[in-house]
Amino acid sequence: MRKLVIAISMLALAASAAFADPVLGRQALMKERGKIVGGLSKVVKGEEPFDAAAVLTQLQALQANAEKFDVEALFPKGSDTGDTTAAPKIWEDMAGFKTAEDKYLADVKAAVAAAPADLDALKTQIGTIGSDCGTCHQGYRVKKG
Repeated sequence: MRKLVIAISMLALAASAAFADPVLGRQALMKERGKIVGGLSKVVKGEEPFDAAAVLTQLQALQANAEKFDVEALFPKGSDTGDTTAAPKIWEDMAGFKTAEDKYLADVKAAVAAAPADLDALKTQIGTIGSDCGTCHQGYRVKKG
């Protein structure tokens, strides 16, 4: 039991350290988000079999990720420099950025609530979520290379 408490404490400390630097915090959340969406995309593309329970678990993980995405904490003034692909438009249009993130969260929650029973339902949901991602990346992210 003591080892479990220590392990949980270490994870909490690591998480708070990542969020102490907003750039690192948002990068960590976006990497996690990308990994989850990537796994769901493999199912949509037929590279992985559709398993309703596994898909729901991934969607729930995506929701948990989106709920941790605190725009004000992760994008404070002054965090637009350094190793970041966050576009200046975020700080110029913070209300629009928050609206885009809120829509994404609402669409992810809807996908969880309507747990896809088949591949076609998942394709529709991932299409909506992917569109949200694309909208945000086009407007609020600096393209690399």
